[in-house]
Amino acid sequence: MKVHITKHQKYLTNTIKMKKLVILSIFSTFLLIGCKSSQSISETKQAGDVTFKFVQVNDVYEIAPLSGGQYGGMARVAHVRDSISKVNPNTYLFMAGDFLNPSLLGTVKVDGERLQGKQMIEVMNAMNFDLVTFGNHEFDISEDALQKRLNESTFPWTSANVSHVTKAGVAPFKLQRDIGNIPVKDTHIITVVDESGARIKVGFFSVTLPSNPQDFVKYGDVFAEAERAYKSLENKVDVIIGLTHVTIEEDVELAKRLPKLQLIMGGHEHNNMLIPAGNGVVAKADANAKTVYIHTLTFNTQTKKLSVDSKLFPIDDKIASEPKVAAIVTRWNNVLERKIKEVISDPQEVLMVAKPPLDGTDSASRGIQTNLGDIITEAMANSFNEKVDGALVNGGSIRIDDMLDGEVTSIDIFRVLPFGGNVLRVEMTGSLLNEVLNYGKSKGGTGAYLQRYNIKESDIAGWMIGGKALKINQNYTIAISDFLMKGYDIPFLTPENKGVIKVHDPLPSEPASDIRKAIISFLKASKQ
Repeated sequence: MKVHITKHQKYLTNTIKMKKLVILSIFSTFLLIGCKSSQSISETKQAGDVTFKFVQVNDVYEIAPLSGGQYGGMARVAHVRDSISKVNPNTYLFMAGDFLNPSLLGTVKVDGERLQGKQMIEVMNAMNFDLVTFGNHEFDISEDALQKRLNESTFPWTSANVSHVTKAGVAPFKLQRDIGNIPVKDTHIITVVDESGARIKVGFFSVTLPSNPQDFVKYGDVFAEAERAYKSLENKVDVIIGLTHVTIEEDVELAKRLPKLQLIMGGHEHNNMLIPAGNGVVAKADANAKTVYIHTLTFNTQTKKLSVDSKLFPIDDKIASEPKVAAIVTRWNNVLERKIKEVISDPQEVLMVAKPPLDGTDSASRGIQTNLGDIITEAMANSFNEKVDGALVNGGSIRIDDMLDGEVTSIDIFRVLPFGGNVLRVEMTGSLLNEVLNYGKSKGGTGAYLQRYNIKESDIAGWMIGGKALKINQNYTIAISDFLMKGYDIPFLTPENKGVIKVHDPLPSEPASDIRKAIISFLKASKQ
């Protein structure tokens, strides 16, 4: 099994190597800072200084640690926050969007209903988040499910450009309570009071990129709404902070347009970055809480000047877990294990070591042939007793929106393809296959983009099947996911299409009976 490396992949691999070089240094620095006594801190404090801390996470889909427990884990984040709070009680926890979806646990049904982020809300409630905003993935789930998650949350939300479209019109999303609804406001203000009694007001605004259109969501213009919210805060607060979920390019532009903005805590890219922009910085941590950003902010009440010091901090197996949050995570993990064991016997079995990482990000899966797509489709092609000419799966089926780095377990495959489904063996005409491939290519950037096996495109000969030019008047047998044959992503690709000669369902004994089992079986065989 050959793992394909894209340019995108090489960049991310180099980034990961660089991270490892600085992790020990950062960890040591944090411990030194955390162990300073109140006396030593006060000695370095200038007259009028008020110092407070922000702990930032973004794009967190899994509540439990990943890679065999090496990285991430919300209980560890809770421990870090609590540890900092013991030194500085003015420590606040923020989520810069994308936390309700996608996740494997979110697809699990409990009492007949998919969780769809319920487990994450329970964990975040226990962690006492101080403020969150919407990411584009919050709108993957249904309107009803999102409303339930809002109602369950005990922490505040904010957004300046996301509104709820209802039958009565457009209005802010609301957290529904028995004593009355709490609207999601354009801005949010926190009052910081230090040990001397000095008080400062910190204002926050948020915007979300409109990459996930839904009938029940209205997106206002990112820049216009951010500027409106910023101006509404200018005369009310001492400090203005952005809590955003937009592209890094948009964050940088916001920083340039809004001169008092010295810190934007952002999400969306999944890779850590600290980018100077305007009069401040844009900070984004790694997805799934593999790292957090710890921001130390000092505002001087006399000079009215703000200083920001941002440190990236790794969340790994060296960090203890906060017991209350850990207990919630364990309970939900037990639910997940029981469900997965209905399909496979050992969810934690290591199938491979991914070096370089396997790219399961949405942007890659829906736009280029990835090394993870190579594995999925080759496994599909090998999941039948009969041979096939190639394999196709829609990029939108890959739901992990993350990199798989290091040990890859069976449960990781379920995270990649949480909805499962059969693999079908479809006999079709070359004419239809050509039409399907062209349609998939035209849908780059959407879930209809196709990951392929044994099918490549040549600038000279067009589509190639097994190294030979596709022939319109020849028939081919292709392994296709059952979802793709339902016409949702490619409207004309259904069993009723005249170009479909025959659809073969998998035998119960074939790995093709579940696409996850097909991949697990393939990776096990590849190890031997």
